[in-house]
Amino acid sequence: MLEAYALTDPGRVRTSNQDSFRIIPEAGLFLLADGMGGARGGERASQLAVECVADVLSRSAHRDAAALLGAVEEANLVVLREATRDPRLEGMGTTLVAALETSENDLAIASVGDSRAYILQKGAIRAITEDQTWVQEVGRPLGLDEESLRNHPMRHVLTMAVGVGSAVRIRYYAMELAPGDVMMLCSDGLHGVVAIDIIEGILNNGATLAEKCHSLISAAHDAGSPDNVTVVLIRIAQ
Repeated sequence: MLEAYALTDPGRVRTSNQDSFRIIPEAGLFLLADGMGGARGGERASQLAVECVADVLSRSAHRDAAALLGAVEEANLVVLREATRDPRLEGMGTTLVAALETSENDLAIASVGDSRAYILQKGAIRAITEDQTWVQEVGRPLGLDEESLRNHPMRHVLTMAVGVGSAVRIRYYAMELAPGDVMMLCSDGLHGVVAIDIIEGILNNGATLAEKCHSLISAAHDAGSPDNVTVVLIRIAQ
């Protein structure tokens, strides 16, 4: 049995929150989305994505990687149809990172865009997912150095998002959680703002998942949090 806690915050600059999350520990399902397309469009896109994935999986006869990927594909079409129907939502889309427990403590992870999944194992943190961004898929392969990438005008551009086209490229990963491990899903309001060593230190403290989430949001605030910040923490129930 997995336990989880999630928290979202608009940050210190924005008045609206375009991030959405859904955690259903009893079903082993954990979802986080970061919308784009303006305050109304981004919020709607992220909400639609997490609601659709949760709904599709709740009706699925199987709880495996194929079911998760199919649910994300369905969410892509749902967001796209909504944007096509309402001119005020034209151009909206969302990132999505999803974790589904497929068997005891085994997780299937799907991601689109640059919301991330991390794992803390034996005190060390590492990223599970790989961003679908211009920096990751174009800039680094071109050989640009990290300083150039940090200041490049394309640094925030996504190369893939849910709801922006009829086809979606989904990255898939499989992980096994062991006692003591902590998995973190987060939007770029955290990983793009707070240094990884600070995140690692917070996840390593002896606090509850709720306290860790609040500490991570506070760290983003301390760093200026120019974007919405959302965190989902998951571990084996003690």
